Amino acid sequence: MSHVTRRTMLAGAASLAAVAPQLGLAQGAPAIHVLKDPNCGCCEAWVRILEDEGFAVTTEASRGALLIRHKIDNGIPQEMISCHTAEIDGYFIEGHVPPADIRRLLSERPDAVGLAVPGMPYGSPGMGPEDAREAYDVFLIRRDGTTEVFSRYDAAA
Repeated sequence: MSHVTRRTMLAGAASLAAVAPQLGLAQGAPAIHVLKDPNCGCCEAWVRILEDEGFAVTTEASRGALLIRHKIDNGIPQEMISCHTAEIDGYFIEGHVPPADIRRLLSERPDAVGLAVPGMPYGSPGMGPEDAREAYDVFLIRRDGTTEVFSRYDAAA
């Protein structure tokens, strides 16, 4: 018969506490991979927002023509381009897309390339305070290259 000591139980609890974050990532947090310029502050701010919202984020340094080529090769129309591109569960996320829209995309699973917030609208996630936000749209990019408004964010009052 085995005997469990207090020391064994504490060691087991400490081990469980050490691996709990990885277990959570594997079971519930959506994994998203972000390609971005390593010197871009707004991209870093967007990544932190995703992490705060429970996404498991990995990043990869990319810039210039290489990053633009990646976007275009993966179906992001030139007029939808922003500063960073992410990949999540078969979709591309271009620019400062709010986490709620990413979750909605993953829930609804439309036949699409992904979502985009073209440019860098002030007040979008990572681009300044939401209470000073300018109006912007989140676009759904269809596989044929067409786009439609997925979500609309009004300017802050």
